[in-house]
Amino acid sequence: MAKEFGRSQRVAQELQKELAVIIQREIKDPRVGMMVTVSGVEVSRDLAYAKVFVTFLNDKDEDAVKQGVKALQDASGFIRTLLGKAMRLRIVPELTFFYDNSLVEGMRMSNLVTSVVNKDNERHVDEKSEDKED
Repeated sequence: MAKEFGRSQRVAQELQKELAVIIQREIKDPRVGMMVTVSGVEVSRDLAYAKVFVTFLNDKDEDAVKQGVKALQDASGFIRTLLGKAMRLRIVPELTFFYDNSLVEGMRMSNLVTSVVNKDNERHVDEKSEDKED
């Protein structure tokens, strides 16, 4: 029977929790802002590297997002130091930050579906009103 969650997955979950707290409380860079969410973490099998996916909830501007990711990347050494103190790992992973646009894409898709459903409902209402006039 195989393990359901390997060590790298458990470490990734714990890293995600700790990174969210550290970014929220310790990073004072104005480029990052207050509305940063760590949406996911992928850790290599040897736990030496971690891809951190972040979402900026209040930024619609692509330039602001790039600046926020760059600020997090610039602060990665400081964040690693704080992670080393918070977690008991032999090797603290090297962090690489990426923007996760899945939330924005999900909202866009949801809006598209809602608009199509509304148009379809309007069309059905118009058809029923035409049938009653005949």
